[in-house]
Amino acid sequence: MFRLAIVLTGLCLFIISSAASSFASDVKVVYDFYCAQCHGEGGKGDGVNVTKDMATTPRNFTNAADMNKLSDKDLRSAIADGGPAVGKSAIMPPWSKTLTDKEIDALVKHIRVLCKCKGK
Repeated sequence: MFRLAIVLTGLCLFIISSAASSFASDVKVVYDFYCAQCHGEGGKGDGVNVTKDMATTPRNFTNAADMNKLSDKDLRSAIADGGPAVGKSAIMPPWSKTLTDKEIDALVKHIRVLCKCKGK
């Protein structure tokens, strides 16, 4: 009976860690596809679509001082409704028709990881 409990505990821990790992890789895939083109793979605002003649520079998600000024609601609004929804550039498209609420929430968390800062 004791061995069974150990095996079941180990199995539960494996499933939980696999789910967390899967979530991390899923949000990375979404970020890389939809965000990294402008914001860069590391979130520095240096993506492959950024050119010197762009009207605005994409936000640098690694700048914790700037990112701490934004609430999670601000980030969610920018992702879902585009730059104009938060008083920023129209170059930032709205993704609410493309991404699910779960994906948008995951992106907000991922951006907080990139800036190493907490939301409010």
